[in-house]
Parts: sequence; C-alpha cells; structure tokens
Amino acid sequence: MADDRERTYNGGYVQSIGKEEPERHFMEETAAEVAEPIRRGDERDEERADGAGLGWLALALSIIALFIWPILLGAAGIIVGFIARRRGAETLGAWAIGIGVIAILVRLFIMPFYT
Repeated sequence: MADDRERTYNGGYVQSIGKEEPERHFMEETAAEVAEPIRRGDERDEERADGAGLGWLALALSIIALFIWPILLGAAGIIVGFIARRRGAETLGAWAIGIGVIAILVRLFIMPFYT
C-alpha cells in the first residue's frame, strides 16, 4: 500500500505515519462467528444432580407433613420444592409443592372439624 489515498476502511480515510506499513489488524477479515460454541454439558449435569437431591428432600418433607407438623413441614417442603425446580428437578419439585399445599390446606380447613 504505497499510496495513502487508496487506504480506506469502510469508506473513511486511514492515516499513515509516512512509511511503508503492513496491513493493520482491523483491516483483516476474521471468521470468529463460524467457531463452534463452547459446550458446558458437564456443568448442567451437576446442577441436575443437586436439584434431584433437593427434590427428594422436598418430597419427603411434604409427605411427612401429611402426618406431623403440617404447617411447618409443609411450608418447608414447598420452599425446598421451589428451589429444586430452579435447579432442574421440575417433576419432584412440583410434586413436593403440591403435597405441601395439600398438607397445609387439610390442616387449616378439614382437621378443625374432626378435633
């Protein structure tokens, strides 16, 4: 590129310091958009393992809430169920939430008529 008048980038003039220079880096064409994306499958599997353990814990709390301390254990089962759902155990978390709600509703609305 001996002639500075022909040295443009997107229609704008690019100044030279007056000596012969190699082509600038910003003038090169790169193919970064063609590169394969980074796959992080191993990290997702670890999150699902954590979610499954919390899901089983939430389900156990909710089932125990049907028999003893329905308000306390039912609420704990619901909260842990929501956390399990966020970590990847959607089915276990949903069952824990449902059974926890049923335990609380039975205690508040049905049990007073039988005691």
